[in-house]
Amino acid sequence: MSVTGMALILFMTFHGCMNVVALFSGKAYNMICEFLGANWYAVAATLALAALAVIHIIYAFILNAQNMKARGSNKYAVTDKPEKVEWASQNMLVLGIIICCGLLLHLYNFWYNMMFAELAGIEVNPAPSDGFGYIIKTFSNPVYSIIYIVWIVALWFHLSHGFWSAIQTIGWSGHIWFNRWRIIGIIYVTILCLMFLAVIIGFWTGLAPSLSECTNCGGGCCAQ
Repeated sequence: MSVTGMALILFMTFHGCMNVVALFSGKAYNMICEFLGANWYAVAATLALAALAVIHIIYAFILNAQNMKARGSNKYAVTDKPEKVEWASQNMLVLGIIICCGLLLHLYNFWYNMMFAELAGIEVNPAPSDGFGYIIKTFSNPVYSIIYIVWIVALWFHLSHGFWSAIQTIGWSGHIWFNRWRIIGIIYVTILCLMFLAVIIGFWTGLAPSLSECTNCGGGCCAQ
């Protein structure tokens, strides 16, 4: 659980940094999308990530079932539970379900229209390589933007607990470092989620600096 969880956090870190690029340059973001594209290494990485996600989800359900059987309503228990993560630690399964639903929506809005469409030869608009266009198209829709914000908030609660829980599971936390890792985890996850929120809100409100490229090119570089 700790290995798959940390791997997913690392992927989100890469994904978050990549998305921040879109805030400042649509051309640079599309260059990254084109580089990743539907190449063998991108497909291999996607399959590996999907496998990690499935393992993480299945193990979470197994762990939750074991905890419910052993402790009744006291789910996802750990030896030391700080009060600040009490709600998150007791609702990891619910948060996980919300995150899974958001992930399916995200896969439809981006992965299906980009990598899958390119692999399957499906004609889509914008083009599969125009990730910037899909960001504009998705987050200019208020309903999608609100759903994504709820998703990111759920991710924050899930990861803020999961980070230090993973550290504890692999034995890196002691009496001295327990609170330190918890604080480090909260700061790291907060910055990570703020990166995603900045992209959502920036394109929803039309304040993303990169949108000036659309104005300069007469809208030709943006989703129609």
